[in-house]
Amino acid sequence: MTRTTDRHDIVVGIDPVKNWHLALAWAVDEARLRGVGLRLVVAVPPQHDTQHVDDTPRHLAQRQAGTEALRTAIAWAHSRQPAVKATSALFDGSPAGVLNGLSSEAAMIVLGSRHLSRTEEFLSAGSLVVPVAARAHCPVVVVGDAEHVTQETPYVVVGVDGSESSRAALAWAFEEADLRRCALRAIAVWQPPVFSLHSGDTLFHAERRLLSETTAGWAEKYPDVRLTHEVSIGSPVEALANAAEHALAVVVGRRGRGGYTGMRVGSVVHGLLHRAHCPVITVPAV
Repeated sequence: MTRTTDRHDIVVGIDPVKNWHLALAWAVDEARLRGVGLRLVVAVPPQHDTQHVDDTPRHLAQRQAGTEALRTAIAWAHSRQPAVKATSALFDGSPAGVLNGLSSEAAMIVLGSRHLSRTEEFLSAGSLVVPVAARAHCPVVVVGDAEHVTQETPYVVVGVDGSESSRAALAWAFEEADLRRCALRAIAVWQPPVFSLHSGDTLFHAERRLLSETTAGWAEKYPDVRLTHEVSIGSPVEALANAAEHALAVVVGRRGRGGYTGMRVGSVVHGLLHRAHCPVITVPAV
């Protein structure tokens, strides 16, 4: 099947002081599946207070460490997938800002999870996951644990709630499942309201109908993907994380119907970044 994805490179954020192997392994395998290249990136944060402290030696040391990390990562990527063309680049600037700037020309951005607490996400200068997932122009993949490649029936999970971004996530999930020749579980989650003029059964069936309507037509476009529909009751984060316990990935829109407006990262996405063990793919609305 002809792919609709532009043949842009996959950008991988390399952290010189953390283990980048899981994220790079996922990215280089994905690049092989999609027939695109890799661009490995290290961004060195700017000096903080040059008027009072000579930070130049530290900055040079960070650049040197970044250069060495990129050299090692390029060699590692080539040894894993020799057919994938991989390039590298060292930038001066905020890592989140650099990656967001590159996202407009990237097929996707792949990051490793540093397993920061929620407080550390906002206060740590090294936190990339939230600011990149919130503002990137392309899908962002966060790889925290090894892939479940030994699952007997491999599958991808996608969260569907009828929002524009979840429709974009559904399109991406079908393509991902087709690439990996695996099944796709489309999941809607119904949270019983505290008060409603409609009965619970009516609202539950409305959610099921929404799921069916949203996925309509995709089976014809991707006939090799085995699609299942599921409506769960309860917390969207828990339902999706449980469904994705042994998944190859879970795909969600950046903001759904229940998202908040602050960082433009929906509460479901934020929760999955902490709860899910498989790669979490966040897709912006197109």
